[in-house]
This record gives sequence, structure tokens and C-alpha cells, in this order.
Amino acid sequence: QVQLVESGGGLIRAGGSLRLSCAVSGGTITAYTMAWFRQAPGKEREFVANILGNPYYADSVQGRFTLSRDIAKNSVYLQMNDLKPEDTARYYCAAGPGTANHRFYKIWGQGTQVTVSA
Repeated sequence: QVQLVESGGGLIRAGGSLRLSCAVSGGTITAYTMAWFRQAPGKEREFVANILGNPYYADSVQGRFTLSRDIAKNSVYLQMNDLKPEDTARYYCAAGPGTANHRFYKIWGQGTQVTVSA
């Protein structure tokens, strides 16, 4: 059974940086497209980025966020720079097909909260 555990969230001021981690157990990250989604209160879950070979980003984070993976550690990372208040959300790691549609992902972590103050 594949399990995902996120970490690295927190409270930060606008313009700051955070690095989220997603540790994977029970499966190898190379077998899946690994993705990050986020969800703010009252809003639908939103695609952030995914990676199988090359990373792919939502327009809203392109140029500010960097998705990477460490195969030896079976983990993926989301480096978030120049954070904005609108980035405030709970961030979820997911494993699944190569799509930006969260409905197609069946494996999810519990999420980690990112709060960006103005």
C-alpha cells in the first residue's frame, strides 16, 4: 500500500520561501506521476505541479515554484519562492496518472498547511 507523507509547511511572510517534502513508502516514485495540489477554504482542489520526467507547472506558480524528486530517497520536493498571500492553502502530495485533474489521482497524503501573510 503506497503512503505519502508531506512536511515542510508553515507560516511565512509574503516574498519568503518554503520547501515542501513528500516521502513515499510502499511504492517507488518512478512508477507514478507525482503531483502537488492545493486547496484553500471554500475552493476546489487546484493543480500546482507534477513530474514524471520533466516537471510541469500551473501558470500561477510557473517561475516561482520548482518541483524535483530524489529517487534514492523516494521523495519529491516542492521549492516555493516569492510566496504570495494567494498561495495560502493546504498542499497535498499525490501519486497517479499524468494529468492535472485531481479527480484522477487515487493516492494522497494528508496535506501540509502553508499560510502566507501579507
